[in-house]
Amino acid sequence: MALEGTVVRLREERETDLPFLVGMRNDLETQAWSKSLPPDFTLPMYRQRFSERAFSFDRQEGRFMVETLEGQELVGYAGFYGLEPRLSVIYGLAIAGRFQERGIGLDAQEILLRFFFEELGLQVVRIFTHSGNPAMVRLAEKSGLRIGIRYRQAVFQKGRLFDNLTMDILREEYYARHPELRDHFPSLPAP
Repeated sequence: MALEGTVVRLREERETDLPFLVGMRNDLETQAWSKSLPPDFTLPMYRQRFSERAFSFDRQEGRFMVETLEGQELVGYAGFYGLEPRLSVIYGLAIAGRFQERGIGLDAQEILLRFFFEELGLQVVRIFTHSGNPAMVRLAEKSGLRIGIRYRQAVFQKGRLFDNLTMDILREEYYARHPELRDHFPSLPAP
């Protein structure tokens, strides 16, 4: 199922996408704070992961490729994990450096948020980033996410310590930002 925005489309991962994913995963600029350093991912590793995906109607994770609507050029990927149906999810978004600061990330993020709230009926959506990635913090804030948890000096990158950040947006906050949408799933009562 493809999800379309104004600039990009989020679509299923294909075997032909694997070389792009290997390149993104081994790029220190987009992956340097990952726990899986050094970046030594190979095409056979990605082929194995791709071929071993199990079919399930009850999925707690998923991945989308981000491509431009015009030209269908791969520009990044997005994924989610830890899905708790009707409750929460954690997503990630990686846009190749040469495509950043063009509105591509914002469009992809807005597509994801709409999918999570409108299609999955979730109550809260989260993303992890760090204070050494101010572009991602700004991007998340543009869509209404705000810092919910700060782990001080938890990320070491380029010889410096940064805070690990959990940012989130609640269902009612999302719909307040999007009055053109109607909330079809009422929020669960707060404790």
